[in-house]
Amino acid sequence: MSAIPLPQPVADAFRRQEDACRTLGSPFNAVLCGLVANDGLPAGTVHDRLADWNGVLDHGGDALPLRLTGALHFLVLSGRDDALAAVYPPNDATPDGIAEAVNGAVVHHGDFIDRFLDSPPQTNETGRSAILLPAFLRLQERFGLPFILSELGSSAGLNQNWHHYRYEYGKWGWGDLNSPVTIACEWHGDELPPTQPGVAIADSAGCDIAPIPIDTEEHRLRLKSYVWPDQPARLGRLAGALAIAAENPPSVAFATAGNWLAERLEAARPGHLHVVFHTIMWQYIPAEEQAHAQALIEGAGRKAAADAPIAWLRFEADETKGSAGLVLTTWDGSEPDGQTVPLGRGDFHGRWIDWSPQA
Repeated sequence: MSAIPLPQPVADAFRRQEDACRTLGSPFNAVLCGLVANDGLPAGTVHDRLADWNGVLDHGGDALPLRLTGALHFLVLSGRDDALAAVYPPNDATPDGIAEAVNGAVVHHGDFIDRFLDSPPQTNETGRSAILLPAFLRLQERFGLPFILSELGSSAGLNQNWHHYRYEYGKWGWGDLNSPVTIACEWHGDELPPTQPGVAIADSAGCDIAPIPIDTEEHRLRLKSYVWPDQPARLGRLAGALAIAAENPPSVAFATAGNWLAERLEAARPGHLHVVFHTIMWQYIPAEEQAHAQALIEGAGRKAAADAPIAWLRFEADETKGSAGLVLTTWDGSEPDGQTVPLGRGDFHGRWIDWSPQA
């Protein structure tokens, strides 16, 4: 079956995703996105949906290519398309073979893929916890208080369980050696963070505009579908994280960041350190929502005290391509307060961290 090219803005979005997948270690998805960018898709429901996409196609935006790759991966994971599964990792396939299988899937499962495209991708990448951990340990050393954790863009909430994971950085490690999740992260930087054996978590919760439920196999398959199929280490970490979540269920509210923070930050928490954190989600929320959430965090920070400090930890994309910045702001009622400290940079999926605190 022949493919019909997609409009240039849509094709360009897939071309950018092709480059990103290649950079981030997914040659299979790079080939897939390149085929869609260059050749298009067969006529029908999916082609029309993509061609008429009225959302945001620039960097970040609606992540349209990842919605499509997620839908195709779901068909494979759920056993709904044997021909498509035959060209997916760990099988080898030529670009022509991949194109034929993808085109067939788009035609035969058009209605399903169309519905799947409604939701933004949610990987809930647990590897990003390896970027956050040194910052959490730094906060533990400084304040010595139990944590209140508030995660924005929490997805399924798996990163709320960061303290149940094992981390291996080469130069050092942290966490339960028997954890079903081991995150390997290449450590760059001469300085090592404090390595207290444990931290106390008094309360943990998060919010998301499209929380990912994980209470059924179909829900868990959807979450797995957004993980790139040629990255088995990430898929293995996700399986372990889901097992931990079954014993330690995360709390994720269906809410925007601003509306949720307005209630979450309303009351002071004496005797606790309240940490608001988020990873690779800020770019996906509108500017006005960013401003609302930031104003609420900073407002709570101005009311912080020595026995009820506030921290804002974020790992987000910035003007530097190919990695994201790790930044921490803290308030404890002292002067000067609300100090922002760049802590370093990391790989989007947590494969490496360059730990270089500037203060």
